[in-house]
Amino acid sequence: MKIGYARVSTQDQNNAAQIDALKAAGCEQIFQEKESGGRWDRPQLHKALEMMRKGDELVVYKLDRLSRSLRDLILLLEKLDERGAAFRSLSESIETKSAAGKMLFSVLGAFAQFERELVSERTKNGLANAKSRGASLGRPQKLSKAQREAMVEMVKTGEKTGNQIAEIFNVSNAYVSRLKRTLDLQVVAA
Repeated sequence: MKIGYARVSTQDQNNAAQIDALKAAGCEQIFQEKESGGRWDRPQLHKALEMMRKGDELVVYKLDRLSRSLRDLILLLEKLDERGAAFRSLSESIETKSAAGKMLFSVLGAFAQFERELVSERTKNGLANAKSRGASLGRPQKLSKAQREAMVEMVKTGEKTGNQIAEIFNVSNAYVSRLKRTLDLQVVAA
């Protein structure tokens, strides 16, 4: 039995092309999910793996739809081998029924991992460069400095309850609670 696995990383992506290719390849059942390829805890992938029996073949549209980690790819291949099942990637024409196919699978998996590490490295370098130029990283502050100071003053004086402060500044109660804890820690440390 051919079992297909289709994956996209984000909710706004569409896996229709993958599904069409898997159906054209003769997949009788197709598992789909929207998860990062770098994550191991993908429920639909695990369901597909649990379903695999001797002689079955797990089919993906492209190798990186299965995983971008060489370690995970090798682990998946071992799991399939233990069950007597094979793997096929349609785009790269990789199959693991032969020794040559298994070797090519490992080589391409190494390139997928290399690409992922390059992207991560470039992202880290870009963030470091932006930070060195004084760019503000992360989520923008919801409150201005004057608003934060006013909120701190209200918390310190106790003139308003936490709920009232949250309503005045349009923030969550948790935000006010964290502010109170921070101020309490500063008082204890002083």
